[in-house]
Amino acid sequence: MGAVSNPDTVVLRCYALQRGDRAFACCLDLALADEATSANCANGIAYTWLIDVREPANPVSIATLPTPAEDDFCAKGAKFGPHNLHENRPGSMQSEDLIFATYHNAGLRIYDIRNAFEPTQVGYFVPPPPEKIVDQRPNPAKVIQSCDVFVDTEGLMYLTDTNAGLYILQYEGE
Repeated sequence: MGAVSNPDTVVLRCYALQRGDRAFACCLDLALADEATSANCANGIAYTWLIDVREPANPVSIATLPTPAEDDFCAKGAKFGPHNLHENRPGSMQSEDLIFATYHNAGLRIYDIRNAFEPTQVGYFVPPPPEKIVDQRPNPAKVIQSCDVFVDTEGLMYLTDTNAGLYILQYEGE
């Protein structure tokens, strides 16, 4: 993490969990995406982690967001895995409970992190195959490559795709 210019605005979200006779606690301040960089999972599966940063000098991974599994995305072609996470910036939807993430050929994913130790997928959208390929590299796969997501204060999700353009979706919550 870089320097914090106004430490009074930093808020840690803390959790406690009891499992049998063991108690756990963490403060979640970071979601970290390992960006997928190769076609057909040639470099393995990339993940997104939730990180406990109570002790900034010793960050600890406490959970991994569920990997999309309703299709064989590694065999689908092009990149599969996390690319962009919606950022809780002023003028956008700000949520301590949800993570919006693009997953290249697996589209957009929405995760509930209220239980940071066991995040769950609560929604997804996979665009149809593109009609035209924008990628100019030789022999690109004719699949979507969802790249970026921005969620406005009204829940409109702007999903960009390298090959398929822009999708505007409405998040309606629970």
